[in-house]
This record gives sequence, C-alpha cells and structure tokens, in this order.
Amino acid sequence: MSKGTLFDKVWDLHTVSTLPSGQTQLFIGLHLIHEVTSPQAFAMLKERGLSVLFPERTVAMVDHIVPTENQARPFGDSLAEEMMQALEQSCQTHGIRFCNIGSGDQGIVHVIAPEQGLTQPGMTIACGDSHTSTHGAFGAIAFGIGTSQVRDVLASQTLALAKLKVRKVEVNGTLPPGVYAKDVILHIIRKLGVKGGVGYAYEFAGSTFAAMTMEERMTVCNMAIEGGARCGYINPDQTTFDYLQGRDFAPKAADWDQAVAWWQSIASNADAEYDDGVVFAAADIEPTVTWGITPGQGIGISEVVPALESLAEDERPVAEEAYRYMALDPNTPIQGTKVDVCFIGSCTNGRMSDLREAAKIAQGRQVAAGIKAFVVPGSERVKKAAEAEGLHEIFLAAGFEWREAGCSMCLAMNPDKLQGNQISASSSNRNFKGRQGSSSGRTLLMSPAMVAAAAIAGAVTDVRQLV
Repeated sequence: MSKGTLFDKVWDLHTVSTLPSGQTQLFIGLHLIHEVTSPQAFAMLKERGLSVLFPERTVAMVDHIVPTENQARPFGDSLAEEMMQALEQSCQTHGIRFCNIGSGDQGIVHVIAPEQGLTQPGMTIACGDSHTSTHGAFGAIAFGIGTSQVRDVLASQTLALAKLKVRKVEVNGTLPPGVYAKDVILHIIRKLGVKGGVGYAYEFAGSTFAAMTMEERMTVCNMAIEGGARCGYINPDQTTFDYLQGRDFAPKAADWDQAVAWWQSIASNADAEYDDGVVFAAADIEPTVTWGITPGQGIGISEVVPALESLAEDERPVAEEAYRYMALDPNTPIQGTKVDVCFIGSCTNGRMSDLREAAKIAQGRQVAAGIKAFVVPGSERVKKAAEAEGLHEIFLAAGFEWREAGCSMCLAMNPDKLQGNQISASSSNRNFKGRQGSSSGRTLLMSPAMVAAAAIAGAVTDVRQLV
C-alpha cells in the first residue's frame, strides 16, 4: 500500500510483478550504459542468443576510460581502446544511440542525461555505475546496478529489486557564504554515516534544497549512495520544470503541459508517511573536507582531525586505519594540510555552476608553485559553454590545465592518476584507498571552490577567506 511518497508512487507505477523471492520486478524507463560495465553484459546476451528488448530506451556514453588530454584514436591504452570498440560495435549491432567522442554530446553519463533532458521526473533509471542516484534530483528513482543487472535490463527492461524504506532528510535555512551543495551532502553523510542509509531511499526535503538549482540538487543526490542509501531524490518543482523545458528530449508543445501536470502529481503528498526522518540546519554547515578514507570521515574547515576517543566505538578501527593511511594525526587542524594535486570535475561537480564557482576563486590569482591543478568539464556541452563564457581563460591564466570531458581522476581508469603518496584536493565523490589511481595516493574531498582555493594556497584553506 502506498504511503504517499514519490518513491512509493513511482515504484508502484513501474511494478510488473512480485517475484517468488518477494522482490519486485520493476520496469526501467531509461537505461544508461557506458564502456566499463556494458561489454560483459552484451557478451552475456550473445551467449544466450538474446537481443536488446527496447533499444530506444537505452543510451550509451563513454566517460570512465577516455583520456582528457589527447582523445585521438586509437587510445594509447590498448585495454581502453578495446572497451571503446566493444561498445561501439554493440551499439551498432543493437541500434542503440551512442554519444561518442566528438559528437558534441560526449561526457560523463550523469552529466549528459540531465543536460539532454533524458532524465525526467517519475522515471525509473538504471545504469551500471554507483552514482546513478544523481538522477533523483529530478524526482526520478535511479539505481546503480552491477554487470549482471545491466544484462537483465538490456534483455528484459526490468530489474529484480527489494522495495526500500524511505527516510526524509530535511535541511532548512539559507546556506552561509562559501558553503555549497557539496558541503551539505558531506555534512549529512558525516552525521548519518556511510552505512546509515542501507535499506533506504533518501528523500531530500526542506527549504535549503528547495532553494538549490538543479545542478546543486544533482550534487546532493549523486552522493546519496555514499551514505549507504540505494537512491536519493528531491520532489520535482518549478525549478525542475524550468531546467527541463526546451531540452533535447523534454516533452514539446501540448505534451509539455500534460507532462508537468503529471510530474506535479507524483510529488510526495503533504501527509506522506515516512519510515524515518532527520532534520538539519543549514546554519550549522561550514565548508567541509574529508580527512580519512570514507566520505563519512569529514569535518568542517575550522575543525581538527578527530581524536579516537571522540568517535563511536564502531568507528574507531576505520579511524585508526585512516590515520595511518592518510598520515594525519588526531587533533591536527585540517586547514593548512599540504596538497600536491587539485582536481575539479567528476559527475558530482563537473557542471557549469561548479566551474563558475571555482573560476571566481581562481580569477586574478595563481596556482601555488609545485601544484598540479586541472579542470575537467563534465561533458562536451559543458566545455563549450564554459569556453563561451571565458572560464577556460580564467583557469589557464591562473595556472590550471583545461582538459577534455571525461571522468578523469575521480576513478582514474584513464591516464589521470595520482603518483605515489600524493595528496589530492578533489571535487569528486570517493576518498577510498587507491581511488585516484595510486595504491598509496590520498584524497581529500571538498567543493570545487574549496579545491580552487587549495590550488591557490598549496594547502587546504577556508574558501570563505577568498569569496
């Protein structure tokens, strides 16, 4: 029985059947694929003599393995080239639209789908990538899935999933200057924990999210998965509709009004019932930086690395591991921590508003000596738009490198990697051991503006001193 949340409404509308396991067979309205998790899935289809059931509901992108300095083919990495060729062939064989390099539409999957209007309220969306939760910013229910599930969606357009509980995560108030959407979600994950959302969908609500742009909302929903939630979403509103109107795949003419009316109807009811709820105040959030090896190990810029005794008993083993790996001592201020590499980009923070905020900090300043700083637009469209505004000139003048679109050093499945035990100030989403390409490399997550500030200072610094 529906509890009146958007999650319940969308789930019920897409339920095909209840399986003997008790799981729901859920219809997937949009399937996004990329070069890393799809080749094996297509191979599985071929082994079984199956085709793609609804190729028109599948869109392919290339993002993880593409170089961002030189994208000429064949790639220097033979495995990357092999993956590219496999995806190109599969798309040709099955009639799937492919946003290839140089098409004007290439880029990170979770940047491309929203900017083209493929992502819409009330949809169920799946992709073989953890951060598919990004699309929940539009009031969609979006799941990151594994390779065997990619196969299932290609073959049947459905997924077998257990229904989630819904937690309402409310943040109210105006964000202070220098505090961004990235700080909000890092704060939430810090408070609820990296496993706090297991078994839940997070509904982000409250006046803080209502005031956010769509790009800011995408940043928040992108990292819902880092808090353990299977998906995260925000109810669609006028901000959502304004963003979508006129985009490539958005409804047109008379269909638009009909679509908006339906989108409004699927928002959570005022009297919706939730399985849990938490409330935070925007005024309590300051620029946030991770100090450890999980996105939950974050602190405000004015705080110190927490002492072991200040942490809950179950958090202490990971904290001790983080002290050793990060070479950071308890009770040490995070501000002033030296960095080697500064990366602005990723599906969390590679959009236009992210680049604009970082450019404000970079303008008229210089990257500190010895710092490698680079900016990677989230898509070819973002790159083109940023260059039209002259943002690239600001970055280049300040000493940043300006790259082609791709995932870059978020996952480092491409030439962009940390070396040795370098410390990276990164606008990406994960600070796991070895995440950015070196088994001993260290990652400090923060907002794009904070990354720009770190590049200028050569160390973690409070962006509020520069805005």
